[in-house]
Amino acid sequence: MDSSAIADRRQLRRKLGFWRVIAVLLLVALGFALFRFVAGDLLRGPQIARVEVSGLILDDKELLERLKRIQDNDQVKALIVSISSTGGTTYGGERIFKAIRAVAAKKPVVSDIRTVAASAGYMIATAGDDIVAGDTSITGSIGVIFQYPQAKDLLDKLGVSLEDIKSAPLKAEPSPFHPASEEAKSMIRNMVMDSYAWFVDLVADRRKLPREDVLKLADGSIFTGRQALQNKLIDTIGGEDEIRAYLATRKVKKDLPIVDWKAEDKTSFFSWSGAASRLLNLFGYDDFMKGEDLQKFMTEKLFLDGLLSVWQGAAN
Repeated sequence: MDSSAIADRRQLRRKLGFWRVIAVLLLVALGFALFRFVAGDLLRGPQIARVEVSGLILDDKELLERLKRIQDNDQVKALIVSISSTGGTTYGGERIFKAIRAVAAKKPVVSDIRTVAASAGYMIATAGDDIVAGDTSITGSIGVIFQYPQAKDLLDKLGVSLEDIKSAPLKAEPSPFHPASEEAKSMIRNMVMDSYAWFVDLVADRRKLPREDVLKLADGSIFTGRQALQNKLIDTIGGEDEIRAYLATRKVKKDLPIVDWKAEDKTSFFSWSGAASRLLNLFGYDDFMKGEDLQKFMTEKLFLDGLLSVWQGAAN
């Protein structure tokens, strides 16, 4: 065997060794990921779980799955839902509300209103067996809104028009390309008011208030924590001490640790998007798609639709 053949064989062995190392590392990473998903929750001792609901409220599948794990975990003796949100989609709030009530069927739940829990944020707060807020927390804004853009005047200035042929007058209404007809406005208004009635009934049921009293509060008004207490929209002014005091009345030990059940870190090496982005970097394709871009592509929603229950006093 000549020297060139020997050199080629050594180079081939080095390449095979490199890929063997990569394969072992990937197997270890997948093993850690599997351990986190399957065994992580089971190794935690008796505790009070805490989840955070913040930002724009959407139909959050990951949060729903996390709440289901808390519901089924016997080591979790109670749940604190910490809320800092101006609201979001009515449907997103509805699903999270129902998931929290499913947890409450097995263990005590306290809603902890932080800076703001308005609109769909307050909807979620009502799922708790007890609602705690700060003196100056912002809450309320009970109501529903449907918004759509109107671009007709701009298109007219540009000399652009859009023609359509529809199966019925209310198909694809309201449209941003022409003013809504009275029939279209009536259709949307009926849908908004039906969701609004559902929201009002939910608050009346959860807060044990006459529907007439809730209607007086459900004009979109927001309240401080102190005002909300006076109107019986919350139960207590305070923080962790008051939360623990309530849980003690439900036979939850005061010395149990509070454990934050956070969403999976999408940038972690052991997460799918994190591992994929690092592989792109390893093979020199990081200019093709950055890790953070891959994360957004794989994990975030692109569109927000449906009825909204959101307080617009702050930008999201």
